[in-house]
Amino acid sequence: MIERKTDTNKKDEEKVDIKFEETLRPRKFSEYIGQKQVKKSVDLAIRAAKNRKESLDHVLLYGPPGLGKTTLANVIANEMKRAVKVTSGPAIERAGDLASILTNMNDGDVLFIDEIHRLPRNVEEILYPAMEDYVLDIMLGKGPSAQSLRLDLPKFTIIGATTRFGALSGPFRDRFGIIHRLNYYLVDEIEEILKRSARIMNLQAEKNALAELSKRSRLTPRIANRLLKRVRDYAQVHGDGKINLSQVDSSLKLLEVDEIGLDSSDRHILLTIIKNYKGGPVGVAAIAAAANEERQTIEDVYEPYLIQIGFLERTHRGRKVTEKAYKHLDIKKSKKDQQKLL
Repeated sequence: MIERKTDTNKKDEEKVDIKFEETLRPRKFSEYIGQKQVKKSVDLAIRAAKNRKESLDHVLLYGPPGLGKTTLANVIANEMKRAVKVTSGPAIERAGDLASILTNMNDGDVLFIDEIHRLPRNVEEILYPAMEDYVLDIMLGKGPSAQSLRLDLPKFTIIGATTRFGALSGPFRDRFGIIHRLNYYLVDEIEEILKRSARIMNLQAEKNALAELSKRSRLTPRIANRLLKRVRDYAQVHGDGKINLSQVDSSLKLLEVDEIGLDSSDRHILLTIIKNYKGGPVGVAAIAAAANEERQTIEDVYEPYLIQIGFLERTHRGRKVTEKAYKHLDIKKSKKDQQKLL
C-alpha cells in the first residue's frame, strides 16, 4: 500500500518532484476542469451522503489512462473531508494484505485502488462482504479444523480506477454504487488545464502557444502537462523562458509529436497495419507481434485515442486503418504505394 506521505528515505530531488506533481493536481471540484457530468453526479452524491452523515457509496471510475481518475479520487476524499489511503491491484497479493489495510481504516475513510482490475480473484471475493456488509471473513487453519472468523469493519468507501472495465467480473462491478466513465477532454478544456498549470509553474506563455499545445495533447491532461514541461525546458535553454508558438513547434518536433498529437509510436502502429496487413482488418495480437509492442499497451494506451479521432476502426474481424489516417500520413491507398512502404 502506498500512503500519500512522501517516503523519508527518498532523495531530496525525488521529494521535490513528488511535491511538484501534487501541486498540479486540483484539490476541489471548483479546480477540477472538464468531466462536467461526472462532477455534477458525484458532487450530488457527496452532498447527500454528508447530509445523512453516512459514508459515500463505493465509486468505480474507468476510462483511458491520463484522464484524471486518480485526481478525481483525491478530490472526492477532500470534498468528503476524509483521509485517503492509496494502493493498487498488483500491490495486494494476498487476503492478509487486504485485511491489514481495511482493519486500519476509520469510519468514512477512502481507500483508492488503482488498476483495480488486477486484484487477485481470491482478494476480490473477500471484498464482496467488506463492501456490502462492512465485515471481513477470514479462514483460520486448513482442513476439518479450519474456522471462520468474522471481523467488523468501519464504514469506509472504496474508489476503484481501471482502464479495463470489461476485465472486472459482473458481481464485483455490481457492488459499486457510483460508476462513471471518464471521457476524453475537449480542446478548450485542455487549454484551461494548461493555463492553470502554467500559472502554478510560474510560466509566462502566449495564448496561441497554449492553444497549439492543447491541440497536440491527445485530449489528455496528463500528456498536456508532460508536454508543457518539455516546452518549458526548451524555452529556458533556447529562449528567455517565455513560451511562444515557435518554441512549441520546435520542441514538439524534437519529441516527434505532430500537429494532432500523434507520436512516433502511434505512427509506427498505423504503418505496421498498412505495410503488413494492407490496412486491415487484423487482430490486436498480430499487430502487437508485428509492432513489437505489448497487446495491453496497444489496447489501453494507443488504440483508444486512434479510435477517438477516427484513424482506427474496431470491427468484428479486427482493427482497420481508416481513409482519414491514410490522408494524414500522406499515403495513397493503392497496391503500388503500399509496396513502396515495404
